[in-house]
Amino acid sequence: MTATDNLTRTRRTIDAVWRMESAKIVAVLARMLSGDIGLAEELAQDALVTALEQWPDKGIPDNPGAWLMAAAKNRAIDRLRHGKLTEEKHAEIARELDEQQETRADDLLAALDDDIGDDLLRLMFTACHPVLSPEARVALTLRLLGGLTTEEIARAFLVPEPTIAQRIVRAKRTLSEANVAFELPRGEDRTARLASVLDVIYLVFNEGYAATAGEDWMRPALCEEALRLGRVLAELAPFDAEAHGLVALMEIQASRLHARTHRDGTPILLLEQNRAHWDWLLVERGLKALARAEKLGGDRGSYQLQAAIAACHARARVAADTDWVRIATLYAELAQAAPSPIVELNGAVAIAMAFGPAVGLDLVDRLVEEPALRTYHFLPAVRGNLLEKLGRFDEARAEFERAATLTRNAREQSLMRARAERCGALATHAVQ
Repeated sequence: MTATDNLTRTRRTIDAVWRMESAKIVAVLARMLSGDIGLAEELAQDALVTALEQWPDKGIPDNPGAWLMAAAKNRAIDRLRHGKLTEEKHAEIARELDEQQETRADDLLAALDDDIGDDLLRLMFTACHPVLSPEARVALTLRLLGGLTTEEIARAFLVPEPTIAQRIVRAKRTLSEANVAFELPRGEDRTARLASVLDVIYLVFNEGYAATAGEDWMRPALCEEALRLGRVLAELAPFDAEAHGLVALMEIQASRLHARTHRDGTPILLLEQNRAHWDWLLVERGLKALARAEKLGGDRGSYQLQAAIAACHARARVAADTDWVRIATLYAELAQAAPSPIVELNGAVAIAMAFGPAVGLDLVDRLVEEPALRTYHFLPAVRGNLLEKLGRFDEARAEFERAATLTRNAREQSLMRARAERCGALATHAVQ
């Protein structure tokens, strides 16, 4: 192996280890540094730089994650000892270090490994704090918990890199100025904050599953990152049914990724997908996560209900076997648990599949004047689909054309235009 090959291999290893371990390292340092997330990330990055400098020459340690953690902790302890925090914290840590022998310092480092699970939860709750805007929560979560660089986050969301950098800096400053404690909230506050964490993770997943803009219909890397974060959260909050519901939903939806596009990137709609191309291991994982959520009991929340809907699709090996009546019933329950015009629209689609396009179109038409849906491209797309099934091709063509103007995703625009052209051709043929 050449020196260049060795350097490339080492850097790839460091990158992989950083993605897996960075959240734990930042979380532990944040606890050591009284919740100073900015400083925690800075010192974690210092440890990463040291690894990049030393590992190519000295070799990759037997336990690279532990090496990074120890290096980062040492930097945090050094910062504390040199009085970079408050005098009280400085005195406390310095006295503890100065009075003990070198072996006792090792004991201190070992003790700091305790409750890493709680530290990760604290970091999640902090990064997704309601004091931050949704955009800031997403950027900070991907940065701190996903280990993504600013450039990677910017590229994923098609936003200029300086914009993402500013969001992250402002988010840290906002948390500091608001004196947000690095702690696990309790009671109702914890429930509300957990909902924010779940929403951020699913927002990241959705952007990967159906990109709002750009040339690609999907960004699988974002789906993978959100799913990883969701799995971590579910294990850290084992008794929260919605956390498991979210994981179930993402597992099942992620199972379809390879079947959602042709080789050229053209979208394939759900009912037209080759289900043999679904990842049935992910389906199985999703169904198990859903069963775990349901076993916990209580009222079913939004993510559990959406997962149950996804499970209906997953259990049908061919599209024709889909239990649309069951799906329509679940959407009705979801509309009660989390009312929204989009849920009503999706419910109308299920009713149309169960009871015919005319019934569904009547429900969809009641949503046409809904303010929240006026720029939502899925509304005219659904109307176009139902009108096409009813043989009203001219009207369907107009709806698909409107849908194409509303979406910012190039793949969806092409799909909608193609469907409009098809309806135009069908209308001409019908006249002849």
